[in-house]
Amino acid sequence: MTSSVTYLGDLRTLCTHVASNKSIITDAPIDNHGKGEAFSPTDTVATALASCLLTIMGIKAKQLNIDIKETLANVKKIMGNNPRKIDCIKIDVYFKKNFDKKIKKILEKTALTCPVYYSLNPTLNKDIQFFWPSEKS
Repeated sequence: MTSSVTYLGDLRTLCTHVASNKSIITDAPIDNHGKGEAFSPTDTVATALASCLLTIMGIKAKQLNIDIKETLANVKKIMGNNPRKIDCIKIDVYFKKNFDKKIKKILEKTALTCPVYYSLNPTLNKDIQFFWPSEKS
């Protein structure tokens, strides 16, 4: 078992990772009857994409013997209606260190091979941009 999820009432869940016993709480967003006091379930999906692409780049960086520590991904989830679903996940990735063009290309291509990216519906707009220290955002 990967996790257990308990409905706490008031549109909140407690999600517990079985192996580590670490937990997160989700809350429905304000625009969908919730209080917006924690990640919504769709926030966790968008955030999982960013976390996954950073992790897969971290694995590649380790193989390349380079350090991408402190690389930051800012996530914006855009919801649609009819049906209510995620229409777009926009992720801007900011690297703290610069690398040559070959390494940059390897890291950027690697990011787009993460399991979450492949698991999301292909029709979902995934707008992922990469910013390096020498570039202006």
